[in-house]
Amino acid sequence: MDDLPVPDEDVLILPDAPVEALPGPLADPPWLRDAEAAKPVVVEGLVPPAEPAMRWQPGEREEWAKTDERHQVPAGDDWDALVEEFRSGRAYGYGLGVLTYGPVEKVRPWLAGWKPQLWEAEMWLRPVVARFGVDALPVALWVAQEDPAGLADRALPFLDAGMARLMAACLAKPKRGRKTALAWFDRHGVDAVPLLVPAALGKPGPARREAEDALRLVAGKHGNDEVVKAAARAHGDDVADALRAIVAVDPLELLPQRIPVVGEWAVPESLPQIRLRGRDDALPVAAVRHLLTMLAMSTNDEVYAGVGIVKQACDPEPLAEFAWALFEQWRRNEAPAKDGWALAQLGWLGDDGTARRLAPLIRAWPGHGGHSKAVAGLDVLAAIGTDVALMQLHGIAQKVRFKGLRARAQDKIQEVADGLGLTAEQLGDRLVPDFGLDAGGGLVLDYGPRRFAVGFDEQLRPQVSDEDGARRKALPKPGVKDDPELAPAAYKRFAALKKDVRTVAADQIHRLESAMVTRRRWTAGEFRRLFVEHPLIWHIARRLVWTAEDGGKATAFRVAEDRTFADAADEVLTLPESAAIGIPHPLELGEMREAWSELFADYAILQPFPQLDRPVHTLTDAERAARRLGRYEGAAITPTAVLALERRGWRRGGPMDAGIQHSMYRAVPGGLYVNVHLDPGLSIDPDLAGEQQLEVIWLDDRAETGDSVRREGRRPFGDLHPVTASEVLAELAGAAS
Repeated sequence: MDDLPVPDEDVLILPDAPVEALPGPLADPPWLRDAEAAKPVVVEGLVPPAEPAMRWQPGEREEWAKTDERHQVPAGDDWDALVEEFRSGRAYGYGLGVLTYGPVEKVRPWLAGWKPQLWEAEMWLRPVVARFGVDALPVALWVAQEDPAGLADRALPFLDAGMARLMAACLAKPKRGRKTALAWFDRHGVDAVPLLVPAALGKPGPARREAEDALRLVAGKHGNDEVVKAAARAHGDDVADALRAIVAVDPLELLPQRIPVVGEWAVPESLPQIRLRGRDDALPVAAVRHLLTMLAMSTNDEVYAGVGIVKQACDPEPLAEFAWALFEQWRRNEAPAKDGWALAQLGWLGDDGTARRLAPLIRAWPGHGGHSKAVAGLDVLAAIGTDVALMQLHGIAQKVRFKGLRARAQDKIQEVADGLGLTAEQLGDRLVPDFGLDAGGGLVLDYGPRRFAVGFDEQLRPQVSDEDGARRKALPKPGVKDDPELAPAAYKRFAALKKDVRTVAADQIHRLESAMVTRRRWTAGEFRRLFVEHPLIWHIARRLVWTAEDGGKATAFRVAEDRTFADAADEVLTLPESAAIGIPHPLELGEMREAWSELFADYAILQPFPQLDRPVHTLTDAERAARRLGRYEGAAITPTAVLALERRGWRRGGPMDAGIQHSMYRAVPGGLYVNVHLDPGLSIDPDLAGEQQLEVIWLDDRAETGDSVRREGRRPFGDLHPVTASEVLAELAGAAS
């Protein structure tokens, strides 16, 4: 156990707050009361509605019905024999094609008895569910029970009592399907209530507890009254009255079956004091111990209600400092896994400063055997949820050297985006804080007797100037003549600004370059809000050529210094509200490219990425008609060139025998994929691989992720948009050079 630190003489010690000033759960902790729990009401004989139903999202069934090269038609056409193989359990591999291609009336009677291996379910279950609907319920339920964390999502469309009970059980298991269960209840909402009422009013035990928790989840989103009404419609008013008491319970009374014991590593006496909001006193040590208990009984999925009450009652900054110090105590004492809440609580009590401190640790942990800790750190950033925290999360999702962590961060970003009803791209647009910059996109740092102005260049690097406009290499440190309070605060603010902008700059520049390549468009309102009016991003926006498409006509323009719009002749342009705004590729500028280049040169405008001087490549007429790209077939590339392609968005296929990867592919707009077969193939570790040959290059509507090679694609290269073709050709040319 660490010795208690000696208090710093400069730290103001606050008096203990009186009991009457404390938040309720700290003044009178529910888990310390001796009150006898009320006897649960049991209603016997209730039966859930028996008729299963399907609830599809728009376009979901059509998407699930799609097959790929793995779902091949069986070699024979004797469907009776093939169905018999399936019925007797002798069908495997391509023989399971009877499920997607065989006569529905012959397959349906035997579908309920199918107990597939998990790899078979992963491959076949979605198209089977799409084809057979409720007839596939038994197999979907069986698979969900066998692999709730991995394959239960195949059961999402089913509204059924057995499925409802399974999903209620999964809610309490973060690593065994909770995420899918949340999605299931989000989809079915109050329609799930009648299915769970019999268990929620049944005999005490795990099934009842799980059903109660599930109904409270639904009530939290749709309201207690809606849940009670749904119960009344299916089971009567008496049952609904009994259910009301369950969903209306005080959340402070919802305690775990066993109250956790806080580890000895947590020493309240050595942690920073937590000032009460608007007061000059702090939580007593006894109250801090109760807070630690509340944190220990919480999880990311179910934070004890008292934590939120305490957060509202306390000064945010001291509370965040307390949380970080508690986390550091845990780390110094070997970070016991059973007390992982010490990391998770940063998400419940932390702030922007917490996110800035934590992000570098998350990036480094996988290199020291801490992948699981790093993944938990991603949950913390998402839980903090501020623009700065999500900016840090987005930065990890875009660029971190550990692929596993990057993939998990991308999943977390998608999860956050889904929760906000946005795409990951739209969320990326919004994850740029204004950093407290003024309307002109700058910042004045006040040292008292002197001031410094901060601006930004085309790479969003901060530029510091004196009051007379003279450029400085860096912001000077506070001197003896500077104000002792203003100057250190301004210097600290600039240091934080540099770190934050460095985190966001490269990602935002890359994002806008990608938007040009993929021909992404924004509404006029989004363009003004996200780019023109944003105090930081406008430094990039005014260094690009934009295009406004309206009524079949495209007009190129730039954002002037005063945030008005001007065309290539430097005439003021009015932007129609109905226009779609994008960043034109030089191919789309055509003959106007030269005029824009001259204008930008005249104004000495440096661009954040190559736009006007970007190389342009085109397909020949023969290549547009072809289903293979012969131009680069046979070219030799190095493993380093492969890594360069991956940085441009290419992906390697899965490892085959001996861990060799024979394919690469590039997803391009229009749902297409440019596929490349490599010879002799890459080792999973590129450093161990030799020179590769681009053996075959083809275009398809699916990615090649194995070791197969097509002699030609399903689509001609002319199906690529000219901008897409130019970029693909440029990337392949760069790899082959």
